[in-house]
Amino acid sequence: MPTGVALRDARRQLFDAAERVLLRDGANGLTSRAVTEEAGVAKGVLHRHFADFDDFLVELVRERIARLDVSAADLRGSAGTGTVAGHLTAALIDLFDPVTAAVVSLIIFRDELRTRLRQTRPAPGVPVLTQAAGMISAYLRDECEMGRIAADADVDALAFSLIGAAHLLFADREAGPPDPEAVDRVVNAVMADVVQRRLL
Repeated sequence: MPTGVALRDARRQLFDAAERVLLRDGANGLTSRAVTEEAGVAKGVLHRHFADFDDFLVELVRERIARLDVSAADLRGSAGTGTVAGHLTAALIDLFDPVTAAVVSLIIFRDELRTRLRQTRPAPGVPVLTQAAGMISAYLRDECEMGRIAADADVDALAFSLIGAAHLLFADREAGPPDPEAVDRVVNAVMADVVQRRLL
């Protein structure tokens, strides 16, 4: 890139490039060189905005986690309406979009990335998945308080079950995302014992 040519929102350009590389080449293919080449910028641009490549990846993941806060608010806002299974199925499909599924693989793949993420979000488990489980738990707790889920339901265990099962469904990059019907079957199987049949 010629000296003196300003980049419009270089961080966004680099993040978008990283997502494209992740989707195309997977976690193994995501390097600083691959990102800057995909973005069409000099390698020094990345290092002007981030301390190192892991710092860049931390910010990429944090952006994904921030999106969960918006999704969580929407999901909790749906409590008491429609069907529990319908809301959960839609939330899981939205959560595990191709980029987020690839980001989860990246977190699992890179030990240093997990370590740095846990310095600011010291929660057990895999970052992003842990926050997603918290989102589902909060929604289920709201439905429980409204009497649509059994009062003695272990909402945290249900949330972990739903996130774990959905991750397995969405994890295969080559196969592509599962059909909504497959996600719905898993949700109904997990929730069958705690949700009134008419509310599934």
